Amino acid sequence: MKINAIDIKPGNVLEHQGKLWIVLKRDFVQPGKGGAFAQVEMRDLRSGIKLNDRFRTQETVERVRLDEKEMQFLYTEGGQATFMDNDTFEQVSVPTEMIGESADFLRDGMICKVMLYEGTPLSVELPPSVVMQVVEADPVVRGQTASSSYKPGKLENGRRVMIPPYIEAGTRIVVSTADGSYMERAKD
Repeated sequence: MKINAIDIKPGNVLEHQGKLWIVLKRDFVQPGKGGAFAQVEMRDLRSGIKLNDRFRTQETVERVRLDEKEMQFLYTEGGQATFMDNDTFEQVSVPTEMIGESADFLRDGMICKVMLYEGTPLSVELPPSVVMQVVEADPVVRGQTASSSYKPGKLENGRRVMIPPYIEAGTRIVVSTADGSYMERAKD
């Protein structure tokens, strides 16, 4: 679907230079001389490369509609994460590099949002948080203040995380899937 550059909004997906780009930022610039233009910051959906480009306000660009489906995570094998559509039971594989570091937090049966373009998966969004068990926690050092000091801990998936001093091995905690940070103690 063609849209004018003036109608570009953050979050739109555009087809530009033969690639698919997600719009991160858009600013309108009206120089003293010449016509106004849209300064657009975009990220390539496949490679993650960022691009800043200018479009004249009358220029048209191709806007792409992505299908968003909730899919269930099944397993990871050989650098590929496999998801299943719960409606059609169709399975799709996604390279774990596309998911990024948050792929460490994938759990059997987890429901994720998969963005598809013409049946090809482009991105995977995990739930905002996940409950994990702490398997290793360093002992508390005497004299540390409890208010601002955190100690290193290791989660069941092997990922290291900074945790409060009162958290011990065997405790279940809530972890942010975006950056792997401690959020709170899990309510059992």
